[in-house]
Amino acid sequence: MNNKKTVFLTGASGNMGQAALEFFLQRRDRFNVTALVLPGAKDKKIMAPFEKRGEVRVIWGDLTKYEDVLQGVNGADYVLHVGGMVSPLADHHPELTSKVNIGSIRNIVQAIKAQPDPERVKLAYIGTVAQTGNRMAPIHWGRVGDPIKISMFDNYAVTKAVAESIVVDSGLKHWVSLRQTGIAHVNLWRIFDPILFHNPLNGVLEWVTVRDSGRLLANVCEEAVPDEFWGRIYNIGGGERCRVVNHEFMGKLFGAIGLKDFRRVFDPSWFALRNFHGQWYEDSDRLQQLVPFRSESIDDFARQMADSVPFYIKLGGLFPSAVKKRIAALAAGNGGPLHWFAHNEGDRIAAFFGSRAAREKNAGWEGFKFERPSATPQRLNHGYDESKPRSALSLEDLRNAAGYRGGQCVASDIARGDWVTPQPWRCSCGHQFKASPNLVLMGGHWCPECTLNPTRYAELAKHSPFFNQVWAPDQALVQQ
Repeated sequence: MNNKKTVFLTGASGNMGQAALEFFLQRRDRFNVTALVLPGAKDKKIMAPFEKRGEVRVIWGDLTKYEDVLQGVNGADYVLHVGGMVSPLADHHPELTSKVNIGSIRNIVQAIKAQPDPERVKLAYIGTVAQTGNRMAPIHWGRVGDPIKISMFDNYAVTKAVAESIVVDSGLKHWVSLRQTGIAHVNLWRIFDPILFHNPLNGVLEWVTVRDSGRLLANVCEEAVPDEFWGRIYNIGGGERCRVVNHEFMGKLFGAIGLKDFRRVFDPSWFALRNFHGQWYEDSDRLQQLVPFRSESIDDFARQMADSVPFYIKLGGLFPSAVKKRIAALAAGNGGPLHWFAHNEGDRIAAFFGSRAAREKNAGWEGFKFERPSATPQRLNHGYDESKPRSALSLEDLRNAAGYRGGQCVASDIARGDWVTPQPWRCSCGHQFKASPNLVLMGGHWCPECTLNPTRYAELAKHSPFFNQVWAPDQALVQQ
């Protein structure tokens, strides 16, 4: 009798997907893996060894085609949706990113519902820290339920927020949304894109290594995972050993590729002051408790990077002036901050710097202040009594939460403890929408017309004390 579980994996040719495959292949006595992969030359090369050895069943297809997705979902016990378009590629192809990231999850939910027993299928969706936007000090600690706050020009984050809302309010019995943080993998040195400068030097991020991410995906499919894990949203983070300030990470990354002092090849004025994303997680240990997956630190990653980078890349450390010239050209290219200032792209300057004057304060390393913010978490107010057990959720809780968001819950009654039924809400602008308490209270989502449009945020913050908690400190960054 074959008691193996069948796992349908999307994004198998990506960094996280490949890491997951390696763990599943170590557990071939318990799992069969089916992967949906685009039939491109690069992807075929990556998947060829797995397919040749018969270790993975590969469906050559497209996430945006329902028939291809259905073929993978049919007979699956677990669906791990990792695939999609991510930044920086997503920034250059916004329409395609929307089609892939939103269309794919709609196809997956539809395909699961088409199964003979949809409640048997467990869906793990990979979200992103980008959904909560810029969270520099003093609001650098975050948790699930904090406001969704998309950075300007970040269509990728918009698509992921929409996709998460589809998952949470899908009506599926077994789902989980895992918000991925920055993945530390040894190919980071290959990413030579202006997005490098969008990340403030004094911003923070709780990274996770690619192996630990892959281990998490495999562990989600084990029988030992408790029932309480499902139907929730979690932050993926590597924990205390992976919490760094971005300038610290830059030092480790460039040190591993032969540049012991990254300041020799950069100028601080090339880096944005805000409008990216990243936070340290107050609650990432909860995921670790339910599905243990951590084994590596950022220092482990740095050592792996140093061992894997080709020698000719490390030779760049001997010629810092040449490296700096190339990096400056990247910053001056389309999408780089120097390009924005040279071409007077006012919207980008305002979003990432606040003003020209704010940027000029960071010219040269002599006056630049390297910061490491408080290691003590400061919790945001979610606007309702979180000390109550989930089973005690009431209409009063929803009304309190809505009022703190500047709106109303217009439901006349709810079943006590009902987190899953979409309820009617009204935002401060008068927009009416439906969303479950899971989505609003646990996910930090709100009116889609306002939350998914960063140009509305200044107005939203005037009426929503909930949102203003992450808006006012963001504005203060460039007014000091």
